[in-house]
Amino acid sequence: MDHLFDHDLMRQRRLRALARPVPRADFLVRRVADDMAERLSVVERYFDHPVQVHGGLSRVADAMTATGKTAEFRFIELCAMPGTDNRALTLADPDHVPLQPESADLLISPLALHLTNDTPGVLVQLRRALKPDGLLLAAAPGAGTLGELRESLLAAESELTGGANARIHPFADIRDYGALLQRAGFALPVTDIDDIVVRYADMFGLLRDLRAMGMTSLLTDRSRKPASRKLFMRAAQIYAERFSDPDGRIRASFPIIHLSGWAPHENQQKPLKPGSAKASLADALKVPEHKLPR
Repeated sequence: MDHLFDHDLMRQRRLRALARPVPRADFLVRRVADDMAERLSVVERYFDHPVQVHGGLSRVADAMTATGKTAEFRFIELCAMPGTDNRALTLADPDHVPLQPESADLLISPLALHLTNDTPGVLVQLRRALKPDGLLLAAAPGAGTLGELRESLLAAESELTGGANARIHPFADIRDYGALLQRAGFALPVTDIDDIVVRYADMFGLLRDLRAMGMTSLLTDRSRKPASRKLFMRAAQIYAERFSDPDGRIRASFPIIHLSGWAPHENQQKPLKPGSAKASLADALKVPEHKLPR
């Protein structure tokens, strides 16, 4: 299996970010925590065996516990998390879900699936770890995330050097995730997008937040040569020219894809068999019905 992401580097940067927290730089995690907790709150179930898988912080699990719908969470993480009971923590890299089959009734994956080298395999592992009628809730940055920054860096580097390195991660789109849920065997899969746009005074404010969140490039095939100050200064100019509002502040896009799916169970709703409908679409539309040729 090709390794798109360097998980050793990911561990180093996450530990650095946890050791030096920057106030309000976790805005994306807080937004996702609120959204995921709200989605859980409308589920008419109580979950006795919830597990958070590779979320980096306990904020989403804490928000879900506050809904009164779950027992205390266990955690699977790349590295230790501050404030987490080590007895509830299992260490593993993002491509592994070390849970026994049918051992959890709720699995949550906040802002983690996009950093896996084998996303289909991870979803299969999550599906196997769920009890029948268990629920998966996940959120991941989707296609278009940091698109403004990507375009600005590519344009600046191409202008200055005649070439360009990949400096922003690739992100899957909503159709990809929907297909992967079905492929992994989830029942009743649902995907939708929350388009989050954050504004900054300049590109460097965005870069500071990304560094504080541990979200700088983790690509295995990244350039090992440090980017020059000249490159970033030119990129900041291009960013301001192409992606600023009338007040001069720049925009940064974070389209977050929310995913949900259930482990199959005999009591779940199932699609009707072809030909079992009691009324035709033609009758509903009040138009003549025409049979298609074979």
